[in-house]
Amino acid sequence: MDISDLRVALFSGNYNYVRDGANQALNRLVRYLQDRGAAVRIYSPRTATPAFPSVGKLIGVPAIPFPGRGEYLVPLGLPPRVRRDIRNFRPTIFHISSPEILGHRAVGLARKLDVPVVASVHTRFETYFRYYNMAFVEPLIESVLRRLYRRCDAIFAPSESMAQTLREQRMSYDVRIWSRGVDREIFTPARRDLGWRRSLGIADDEVAIGFVGRLVMEKGLDVFADTIDRLRAAGIRHRVLVIGKGPAEDWFERRLPENAVLAGFQKGADLGRAVASLDMLFNPSVTETFGNVTLEAMAAGVPVVAAAATGSSSLVADGINGRLIAPGAISAFADALGAYCQSPEMRAAAGTAGHELSARYGWDEVNGALADDYLRLVRQRTSGAKLPFKIAR
Repeated sequence: MDISDLRVALFSGNYNYVRDGANQALNRLVRYLQDRGAAVRIYSPRTATPAFPSVGKLIGVPAIPFPGRGEYLVPLGLPPRVRRDIRNFRPTIFHISSPEILGHRAVGLARKLDVPVVASVHTRFETYFRYYNMAFVEPLIESVLRRLYRRCDAIFAPSESMAQTLREQRMSYDVRIWSRGVDREIFTPARRDLGWRRSLGIADDEVAIGFVGRLVMEKGLDVFADTIDRLRAAGIRHRVLVIGKGPAEDWFERRLPENAVLAGFQKGADLGRAVASLDMLFNPSVTETFGNVTLEAMAAGVPVVAAAATGSSSLVADGINGRLIAPGAISAFADALGAYCQSPEMRAAAGTAGHELSARYGWDEVNGALADDYLRLVRQRTSGAKLPFKIAR
């Protein structure tokens, strides 16, 4: 059996209606598989206004807007018409990419059809509730996730740091790595554009501290703003450049200095230009499992100051291509940013090191490794291997 024999049923709560790192990784995976002869069918909520053209055959599933966050849809499961489509497709493996009702129903169907099922973990979902004054539900969410992931034949983390977290949480007996790649033609130091910075009112000799990503509280916007306050109080000259949009944009803009620049949503070559035009990236998030923006900044030759949490801690070598700081440590974040603000030599050395490290991450290599694991699991199931009935607690 080889990759052209695979028939992959992919289940996503959000395949193309919000542009983020997880969705773009899934679309790249589908393109990689289809280019090599595999058949793929995607089951996900659909919208009349997708954020970007999706790859592959997309079958819509019923969904409702998430309360208070209408930009997200909550899939309601697998109605009979969708189950018929799945059976007619005759998948050789199921892949779930989000842990909501759709994922649970897909795992149940895979077990009924005796087809191997894997899950990919794209975010620290259990940590989101900390940002909405609901941290008390985190143990409950972990238990729900554990029940889902233990019913899968394997789960995939995007980084070794996240894989270790999943092992410590006892989520699965088989935790593997499906890393992420970076397009080094888009994210490259060559795209740095001082003219673009000037058009935003940022002088050539000003040091631009960047935030890149969706403007939602779970990305650590409060930590970012508090750190900038500390940096200003220390009298260290800098400018804040924000790249992205989201529901917390108004709050974030009010919390930042008046001379902060919000450049809005960028994509493709424009995003590559924006990232390369930063002098450093500040990524305080603890919810990410990989840190796509961290890798993109590295490829663009930009030093990174990040929270020492899952994702970035597998990408940033502390003191080499950036700094890793304890999550929420405002003073330490400010000290690290301040040191880079005051030393062009430190910025240049860290940026060069990050650019060199990013060469390890090619999309074909990481997607090929996942396809190999698909084939391994299909062969195991064909040979009669079953998921253990009991998993050590």
